Amino acid sequence: MTHPGPATFASRDAEDDYWMGVALEEARRAAADGEVPVGAVLLVAGAPVAKGRNAMVATRDATMHAELRVLKAGAYAAGDSRMPSATLYVTLEPCAMCAGAIVLSKVGRVVFGAWDDKAGMAGSVHDLLRHPKLNHRPEVKGGVRAGECAGVLREFFEGRR
Repeated sequence: MTHPGPATFASRDAEDDYWMGVALEEARRAAADGEVPVGAVLLVAGAPVAKGRNAMVATRDATMHAELRVLKAGAYAAGDSRMPSATLYVTLEPCAMCAGAIVLSKVGRVVFGAWDDKAGMAGSVHDLLRHPKLNHRPEVKGGVRAGECAGVLREFFEGRR
């Protein structure tokens, strides 16, 4: 996966915007495959190591969320299940399952796009990612390209009705 390095970006916001765009490309691919359009990208120490999308329909496996798929691939690439230097970009606020995996993987930073008022665990329904009783709490930034991320989801579900 070849992409620009961190020195390419004028600011952290510009970098977040760029990587969310890569995650959005994955979300659109998921929609084209008939999957709920969620995409994710994982950077470890500033370098992209994995990108992916939901694959629950194709695999008939409810655990095949974009976040879990890139965390697994990222751990393999990094050679360690603990990734404190990692940043996870995902187009939708993580659910409880994904938030738990993020905490257990000790991901250092999570950046997401659209808020999820029905299942979001980074502040919408609950804040599992920053729960004070957990031994790891990543830095969290929500709402990056939120309108665009929500739009991809809205279009997908409107097409289903």
